[in-house]
Amino acid sequence: MLASKRILLIIGGGIAAYKSLDLIRRLKERGASVTPVLTRAAEEFVTPLSVSALAGEKAYRDLFDLTDEAEMGHIQLSRSADLIVLAPATADLMGKMVGGLANDLASTLLMATDTPVLCAPAMNVRMWDHPATQRNLKQLQADGIRFVGPNEGDMACGEFGPGRMSEPLEIVAAIGTQLADGPLRGKRILVTSGPTHEPIDPVRYIANRSSGAQGAAVARALSALGAEVVFVTGPADVPPPAGVQVVRVETAQQMSDAVDAALPVDAGVFAAAVADWRVATASDRKLKKSHDGLPSLEFSENPDILKRVSRLEAGRPALVVGFAAETNDVVENATAKRARKGCDWIVANDVSPKTGIMGGSENAVVLISDDGVDEWPRMDKDMVADRLAQKIADALAD
Repeated sequence: MLASKRILLIIGGGIAAYKSLDLIRRLKERGASVTPVLTRAAEEFVTPLSVSALAGEKAYRDLFDLTDEAEMGHIQLSRSADLIVLAPATADLMGKMVGGLANDLASTLLMATDTPVLCAPAMNVRMWDHPATQRNLKQLQADGIRFVGPNEGDMACGEFGPGRMSEPLEIVAAIGTQLADGPLRGKRILVTSGPTHEPIDPVRYIANRSSGAQGAAVARALSALGAEVVFVTGPADVPPPAGVQVVRVETAQQMSDAVDAALPVDAGVFAAAVADWRVATASDRKLKKSHDGLPSLEFSENPDILKRVSRLEAGRPALVVGFAAETNDVVENATAKRARKGCDWIVANDVSPKTGIMGGSENAVVLISDDGVDEWPRMDKDMVADRLAQKIADALAD
């Protein structure tokens, strides 16, 4: 997929820049050519010599190098690639892109191009969570910039949270998706997956038996058809697919907020098993047994994400797909749910214990839409995902 593809790799300043060396190697292994550009800050972490040696190409650094301007002007440099990749994409570079600044080679290349751009953010967790960064992220996504990551984990600064740059192979997978010529290329699709955990106290929570396997399979299938996938997942048993933007959440409210942050999208696939209720006031300390009897828990309704998105007056996705896990009267209950929520399609299945579907590797679904009821045979969850992804591609092409 990457053979003979031309990648312009802009390396921002940050400790994650060391991963760019492995990224170059992985891209070269797959037949891609890599033209590296380093910011001044990047040179504090990796040397132009090491980058150039791995890429087999000159590492470009200075906007005002007249020799380079004579040989390959920054305009041509920015337009001769199949894809521009920012890795790491720092908060500073993201801010420059939003503001339209062009005061060095990297920012000028980004301003002077009509080539697709893929960003792999890397920064301190507080910088990533800062309102300015989140505003910039939203604007860049609206401008058509695609993202992979960031991941959550330990940081070089000693803090923990979202902000780690995606691993090189994850970025390679995202590059492959970006350059894929599938029917969903240029489409941005939101997928929710997994259960939510609603806390009772610091050690207990309310949850369900969803493994997240079907949602992950759907995200992977959509990505394989060329879609940019935003994958919002609760604490699932299965890992998220490579090459998609992963947003990890715990509670229904966090999932609702993440969905809002991901909009606008061309389609939304709501495969998550969101808890209907939460404890109204979760205890900040572990509840203890007492002679006074059982503790009393007051419940509140969680946000209805599917219904809210389905009924948006502005910014509603062109296609909204809900899921219905039923234990009886599957078609009747799912048909009623579709009408109640206002979504376009409902993918329903029987998750009663006798089926072995919840937590299993297979699924048997019924797709309910304006065209009626389409019952699919039992098959592997990956096959269900492939079939659903193709139907989504067909619907968005109409």
